[in-house]
Amino acid sequence: MVRQAVFGALLSLAICSFSGRIIAIQDAPPPAGSRPPAEIPLSRLKPDAALPLQFEPGAVPADDAVWTMDRSAGAIVRIAAKDNSVGAPVPVGGQPCASLTIAFESVWAPLCGDGAIARVALKDQKVTTTVKAVVADPDGRIASNAGSIWAITDRKGVVSRIDPDTGASVAEIYVPKGTVAVASGPDALWITCEDAGRLVRVNPHDTEVVEEIPVGRRPRRLTVGEGAIWTLNGDGTVSRVDPATNKVVATIKLERDTAKGDIAAGAGSVWVSLPGTPIVRIDPRTNRAVQAFTGEGGGAILVAHGSLWVSAGPKVTWRLDPKLVEALRP
Repeated sequence: MVRQAVFGALLSLAICSFSGRIIAIQDAPPPAGSRPPAEIPLSRLKPDAALPLQFEPGAVPADDAVWTMDRSAGAIVRIAAKDNSVGAPVPVGGQPCASLTIAFESVWAPLCGDGAIARVALKDQKVTTTVKAVVADPDGRIASNAGSIWAITDRKGVVSRIDPDTGASVAEIYVPKGTVAVASGPDALWITCEDAGRLVRVNPHDTEVVEEIPVGRRPRRLTVGEGAIWTLNGDGTVSRVDPATNKVVATIKLERDTAKGDIAAGAGSVWVSLPGTPIVRIDPRTNRAVQAFTGEGGGAILVAHGSLWVSAGPKVTWRLDPKLVEALRP
């Protein structure tokens, strides 16, 4: 009898413990990547400023402003960070494309149709020189690093180093074909190669290729920030690359068409902008897309001067507080 009682007690304890484990498993949340982001209408956001101009992908911050392109007018435009005033368009001698970059007290604006890059002085906002340099992809990116301007000059895999004083190409780097964009990071250039599905790391000081990193399919635009390099891929994903190991440490599924998207990092998040979904916020702590703001606009986004700048429709640019965006719930 004693043995039966002890056996019964142990069996009951085992069943309770086993049941507890079943309950714990059933109550456990699904993996972070499997939960879709919260869908929120863009109209629920209240911008700090709504500006009457088209915000273009490839806009860049300066010390006291944000610069964007007015492609139809063949000009670039300055938005003052202090009061959100929009300056008069600055003609650049052709249709600007790809992206702008700020370096050497100038704004550099590629003119893809003319095979040139215009240099505009920040001080007087006039073109000081036009460099003969083909920017191969009108949706790509140019960058500055190590005293030079860097541009994709042939989609077959040529990255050119341009001397800002002479305008001459002083070096070429050969990478896998389908090159699209180049971004600058600390002691590194990062280059997306769409055809090869690679992110290439280059040492800008000796122009040596350091690593070729497989990422998602058809990577195009990219951003550096929040402790990583992030590529926006044509397969509806974002790849997170750790610069310490040169490896992909996370793949974030957006479940959206990313072909015409833009990406930016800053203010504690990674931000993607897509046509019809102007803002998708990725939490870098969980590597998950947590919010998706749907509505008119999209395709251009930037973090600068403590704000989120986004295309919110034809000829409409919104300046938003990123913390208020993060706090909004469905």
